[in-house]
Amino acid sequence: MASSSRNGDTGEQFHVLAVDDSQVDRVFMERLLKNSDCRVTTAENGVRAMEYLWSEKEQGQSKVNMIITDYSMPGMNGYELLKKVKGSSAMKDIPVVILSSENIPARIEK
Repeated sequence: MASSSRNGDTGEQFHVLAVDDSQVDRVFMERLLKNSDCRVTTAENGVRAMEYLWSEKEQGQSKVNMIITDYSMPGMNGYELLKKVKGSSAMKDIPVVILSSENIPARIEK
C-alpha cells in the first residue's frame, strides 16, 4: 500500500518543522522528509522554531503539521519547545516528536 504525505483535507504537502542545533542533523532530516514528499522548514534551536511558528500564524500561512526536535539544544531545549507549543491554544494540536541520542533514564521518563 502506498502512503501519501499529502494533507487529506487540503491536498497540501505535509509540513514538518525540523529543529536541531546540528546542521548535519538538520540537513539529514530535511533530505529524508523531502524524499517522502514533505514540505520541510528547519530551525537551529527552539527560539528560532517559536519565532517561525508565531510568524507563520500571524501571516496566515499554511500550518506546520508536525515538529521534530532534538532534545539537547542551547537556549531552548526540545522539552521547553514542547511545553511552549502545548501551552499555546493556537499550536497545542501540533504533534511534537523529541529525538535524543542520550541515554538518560530520567530525561526519557520526562
